[in-house]
Amino acid sequence: MAITGLLVGLIFGFALQRGRFCVTTAFRDVWQSRRATYFTAFVTVIAVQAVGVGILDATGVIHITHKALPWLAVSLGSLIFGVSMVLAAGCATGTWYRAGEGLVGSWIALVLYATSAAAMKYGPLEPLNQGLRSVTLPVTTIPASLHISSWIVIAVIVAGAGYLVYRELTTPRPKVATLPPTRTGLAHLLFEKSWHPLVTALVISAVAIVAYPLSFASGRQAGLGITTPSANLANWFVTGNPARIDWGVWLVLGILLGSAAAAWASGEFRIRVPDAGTAIRSAIGGIGLGVGASWAGGCTIGNSMVETAQLAWQGWLAFGFTFIGVGLAVRYLQPRAARSVPHTLTTVGAQTPTSVPVSL
Repeated sequence: MAITGLLVGLIFGFALQRGRFCVTTAFRDVWQSRRATYFTAFVTVIAVQAVGVGILDATGVIHITHKALPWLAVSLGSLIFGVSMVLAAGCATGTWYRAGEGLVGSWIALVLYATSAAAMKYGPLEPLNQGLRSVTLPVTTIPASLHISSWIVIAVIVAGAGYLVYRELTTPRPKVATLPPTRTGLAHLLFEKSWHPLVTALVISAVAIVAYPLSFASGRQAGLGITTPSANLANWFVTGNPARIDWGVWLVLGILLGSAAAAWASGEFRIRVPDAGTAIRSAIGGIGLGVGASWAGGCTIGNSMVETAQLAWQGWLAFGFTFIGVGLAVRYLQPRAARSVPHTLTTVGAQTPTSVPVSL
């Protein structure tokens, strides 16, 4: 059953690449240009997934448990992760899918992200990781703390997402010129026409929901996740321990392959070598991603998208501090030229701004 992780990853990577979906863009656009298109899409994924997880849990298909909240590690780790996302020009998932497009800077960030995460989880930095994560509060989920039905919390999340979607769809947007199509039918829709972020959000929501029963069936009691699988893959390369190759590892490999296939089919795959400054930023960002996500217990997928949908305090605390971290990086670490460029929807995670028309 672990091989189903590869199938889920292929679809996930394909959708990420074609939809230009990365949490770095979602958070950075709010701070940099006050645009909330991708932020709205991201919150939509949380809301739809929360409904799906609620149904799966209520019907007994899955049963999710939570440990006490390691509040200090989650706060500090997520802050570091948010800053590192901007330096690496992509979150954990964005780094995987951009690597599949041929972006060498993402290769650098990805290798150091997986290596530093493995060092934190299984290597010489494990005591540092476990020490900070041992500082906990006796809380798990929002409904359990407030002694209310989980469906009340889910309703609030859905209402918030609905409001953002309404604002997004009713706000006039300037039309962007596009080239005449060269393909027709399904090929045009899949490989040429720009995906609207909200359409991409619905596809990713479906992938996230389906991931639960498939992952649980393989013995892995979790939904989508990137950091631990990346660390497991790095550990396997060093130790050769076959136990490290689980559903999650197949998932991240599928993301890479799915993204590469989508980029190749759409004519967007090409090897892009960064300049020295960008390469250094990618390296520093990659290390920060691994350290931050290990302390936080997850990245923007495992925490800010999955744990939030599970109504866990950890996910929402990570969401907030990651968002703040991105804001700090945009304000103090992003090159001045990048901060002052007039905003267009940009290639997600790209290391130089590239206009991408977005239409439904």
